[in-house]
Amino acid sequence: LLKLCLHWFHSVPPSGRQIPSSNAPSPWRRLAGIGKNEAMNGSCDMNNPPPLPPPGNIIGSGIFVSPKGVMENASSVGLALIVWIVTGIITAIGALCYAELGVTIPKSGGDYSYVKDIFGGLAGFLRLWIAVLVIYPTNQAVIALTFSNYVLQPLFPTCFPPESGLRLLAAICLLLLTWVNCSSVRWATRVQDVFTAGKLLALALIIIMGIVQICKGEYYWLEPAHAFEPFQEYDVGLIALAFLQGSFAYGGWNFLNYVTEELVDPYVNLPRAIFISIPLVTFVYVFANIAYVTAMSPQELLASNAVAVTFGEKLLGVMSWIMPISVALSTFGGVNGSLFTSSRLFFAGAREGHLPSLLAMIHVKRCTPIPALLFTCLSTLLMLCTSDMYTLINYVGFINYLFYGVTVAGQIVLRIKEPNLHRPIRISLAWPVIYLLFWAFLLIFSLYSEPVVCGLGMAIMLTGVPVYFLGVYWDNKPECFNTFVAKMTYLGQKFCVVVYPGETKGSEETGSGEEGEELKEARAPLSQDDGEAEKSAADC
Repeated sequence: LLKLCLHWFHSVPPSGRQIPSSNAPSPWRRLAGIGKNEAMNGSCDMNNPPPLPPPGNIIGSGIFVSPKGVMENASSVGLALIVWIVTGIITAIGALCYAELGVTIPKSGGDYSYVKDIFGGLAGFLRLWIAVLVIYPTNQAVIALTFSNYVLQPLFPTCFPPESGLRLLAAICLLLLTWVNCSSVRWATRVQDVFTAGKLLALALIIIMGIVQICKGEYYWLEPAHAFEPFQEYDVGLIALAFLQGSFAYGGWNFLNYVTEELVDPYVNLPRAIFISIPLVTFVYVFANIAYVTAMSPQELLASNAVAVTFGEKLLGVMSWIMPISVALSTFGGVNGSLFTSSRLFFAGAREGHLPSLLAMIHVKRCTPIPALLFTCLSTLLMLCTSDMYTLINYVGFINYLFYGVTVAGQIVLRIKEPNLHRPIRISLAWPVIYLLFWAFLLIFSLYSEPVVCGLGMAIMLTGVPVYFLGVYWDNKPECFNTFVAKMTYLGQKFCVVVYPGETKGSEETGSGEEGEELKEARAPLSQDDGEAEKSAADC
């Protein structure tokens, strides 16, 4: 603490330096993993292993929370299974469209980068605005609440856990993982690796036990005569909400588009990841839901807030404790993974001038995006004001699909505007048309069924319009405003001890003049002792 105070006004340079241009090599390669240098001396010269595979990123808390929402809105077991299959097919079509865009516009940032380049700055900003304020915080809130449900449900076997307890445990989970991600990239990746085993164990148990049940003749609700027997009247609006609930479980299918600049040979690996991951995930989800209904009636499934726990209690007997522990491990890792990947979008936005530059900065020694993580943590805590996961899922699902459709429409617009643009992957236009027809059905009937929830999401998105014109489009701002922003950025840098990430080691070494001096100042150690200890290390 004394060292930090002594070097408070010397360790971090003033803000105002330019964010690296969008066509430069991605500095976030350094956040993909840790190399030997970091392990020995704490520097940030990192190796570049491939990003997490899509199946590991898609399969998360959704399959443990969405089955109830899908069943409730689909109104029958048979239609619920059809919803899961169709959602997987639509997800695969959307992923193919994104694959073409990903190699045509090879920028990290995913649909934000595509919408911005095709439709202009305002559309891109609105995508970023809604992602920062709604999508990431809501996703993380749902996963954290799922974690809380599965931890507390065994302690309340005859009733639902108290809402205040659910929110408190979710907040503790979120704060702990934010601290882990702020402290070390290595710790964050290890947490992800270790806790991935939880979801694999839980899903393997569910599917195996389901197969055993079918072999024993327990498939009453899978027989056509009973599968399509509705327990409530079918409604088109509710079916649209069932698709929104199912799509939440498939969330993460576009993750690789957020790290396109970090992919090795994206022309080959991006479509390969789609062709392997989406069918695999669809298979797992459909068979997990088949397993659920071999042990539970639709009424029993709808009466449970922790479906996998109820399933385990029915079939595993004294070993039923395995299920809540496995799901809790899975969802804990899911919160960690969401926090870990959100910084890519923050960097892409700040690089284009659409977000405060502070959100693109990383710690001078740990190379962790502390400002972005703190902002995400605070906005997620605000989402925990409600513990109704299914309302949150409808809320975030509607907004997600809105921009998925805009992005896929951008693919058609780009084909018309620039037909001769080099496209290493080129798919038939029939696929985006099919996706957009489904997209229109989903949005219209979701808005009809949940006008308040979906309308609130659209209202929050539209609040970004004046923010864009005041904060981004308006160039000639008063000097006092620019000075205030610069001082706030500088204060944030001092508080978090963060600077802009360096582009490459080579570019840093060859820097000259004023730019070279700024880079040297940015890499100044917090103390003379630290500087001597790290004299031979690679710097951020």
